[in-house]
Amino acid sequence: MDKYAIITPVRDEEEFIKLTLESVISQTIAPAKWIIVDDGSCDQTPRILDSVTKEYPWIQVIHRPNRGFRKSGGGVVEAFYDGFAALRATDWDFLVKLDGDLSFQSDYFQKCIEEFRCDPNLGLGGGMICRLENGQLKEDSIGDPPFHVRGATKIYRRECWKQISPLVQAPGWDTIDEVKANMHGWTTRTFRNLKLVQHKPTGFADGSWRNWFKNGLANYMTGYHPVFMLAKCVKRTFQKPRVLAALALWAGFCSGYLRGIKPPGNGDFICYLRQQQLRRLFKRPSIYC
Repeated sequence: MDKYAIITPVRDEEEFIKLTLESVISQTIAPAKWIIVDDGSCDQTPRILDSVTKEYPWIQVIHRPNRGFRKSGGGVVEAFYDGFAALRATDWDFLVKLDGDLSFQSDYFQKCIEEFRCDPNLGLGGGMICRLENGQLKEDSIGDPPFHVRGATKIYRRECWKQISPLVQAPGWDTIDEVKANMHGWTTRTFRNLKLVQHKPTGFADGSWRNWFKNGLANYMTGYHPVFMLAKCVKRTFQKPRVLAALALWAGFCSGYLRGIKPPGNGDFICYLRQQQLRRLFKRPSIYC
């Protein structure tokens, strides 16, 4: 049986962490290890987490000191690596990065592993992130490119992980990893039939403008081609929230140039990504279609 290990970075998730705990504990195939990294929470999250370790020895909680602020992008990866350092090599064939505000069916991980078994070339995958609106489940990942897997639920095949790690500790990490995987010949995709409910809207902690600005900066950090980014912003004006999101995306992207930030990807990576983006603009086969 293939083994999977989960790492869950959390910060101030007292409202929803119990839903994630219940979802993982009820899985038809339990993880070999679940390491939850409390990234300096100031609410009741640490108490809730510590209470479950007594009953489930395969759950381990690591407490990080409070840095005093939420570190967008890089903070979650820092916390993730604290958890990764506590894993043993024998604990996993699949490594899962899972957020602490999700709920999902009891056979979620069993079916995810089946997806990997059916496709030996699949290096990175994860379920479809959804939100509840008036009691109805709405897909939140609509519009994402087909190779993209939301950072809230990433599952890495061990062989793929070895080739693409370490994760970048900066905004854009959750696109850089999958583009790297595609560079190495792996496929990456979201399992649209396997749904997870995200109870805290993406970017909720940052606010609307800051969230879209952060996404634009993440696109810059990833190495997006400026022409592709401009086309993305133009397309965004036809989706809600219309002008605000497009302006914030473009402002965040341009801020990387104005601040002289060096994208973390090397020349080969950025060349590959921009080539794929130009192929998409000219309607040629690429990882975007």
